[in-house]
Amino acid sequence: TSPAAEGASTPLKVGAAALAAVAAAAGLVWALTSGDGKNAPPAEAKPPAAQPLVPQIPAPSHKPPAKPAPPAAPASRAQAPHPAPSRPSRTPAPKPKPTTPPPAPQKPSPTPPKPSPTPPKPTPTPTPPAPLPPSVFHVNQLRYGNFGDASDPRVRLGAAGFLWQRSGMSVGGSRYSYGVSMHAPSSVTIDLNRPCSTYRASVGVDDVTLGIGSLRFSVYGDGGRLWTSPVVRGRQAAVPVSVNVEGQKAIRLVVQPVNPFSAVAVADWANARIECG
Repeated sequence: TSPAAEGASTPLKVGAAALAAVAAAAGLVWALTSGDGKNAPPAEAKPPAAQPLVPQIPAPSHKPPAKPAPPAAPASRAQAPHPAPSRPSRTPAPKPKPTTPPPAPQKPSPTPPKPSPTPPKPTPTPTPPAPLPPSVFHVNQLRYGNFGDASDPRVRLGAAGFLWQRSGMSVGGSRYSYGVSMHAPSSVTIDLNRPCSTYRASVGVDDVTLGIGSLRFSVYGDGGRLWTSPVVRGRQAAVPVSVNVEGQKAIRLVVQPVNPFSAVAVADWANARIECG
């Protein structure tokens, strides 16, 4: 209902309430008085008081409009948003390195190459020839003096007695293919002209003397005698000779008779040779 309708119905409601209260009080008094006198004649009934008519106000055909909602309180002045304080960035702690190294990545297996044709077998390198033995100079082939190439041993001129360079001889019944023969007494000097190591031969009395004679053979170097033989007699087997001549510039071959009758004997240096480097 509107405020005007509520103001008109308020006095009516108050009057009706007052009438109802008076009627209730009268009924109570009657009840109390009727109970005190016996056989009292009934009171003359009074007509009921007329009830005021309360005009009925028709209800409005439509509902009043709803009260408008109170305006919202003005919002306080909007405050500019304060930027949130930036937090300093924290450097993340380094991650601990694993103690076990990670397994190495497996390399993909390479594609096998196509088989190439079998190469021909290399020609074997020929084995180098064995080094030649030391140079060997046969005394029966030595030249005299320093004529021509003086890099090989030579027989010294003016310092040689009788020297017979032979291609065959016999001593004590044995044949030798080469050597040299000398009279006793006699000596022959040979200049080596290069580093040499050994002088070799087999010495004895040549069988042409029919067993006559006894001889002694010796080899000398720059500083003295290097070797000497025992007494060798006719028809006796030859005595082998091997003399170290390293460091010598020249050697000297010497034959001495043991007695005067031996001067007719022929002394042989069979297979006489000088080994040089």
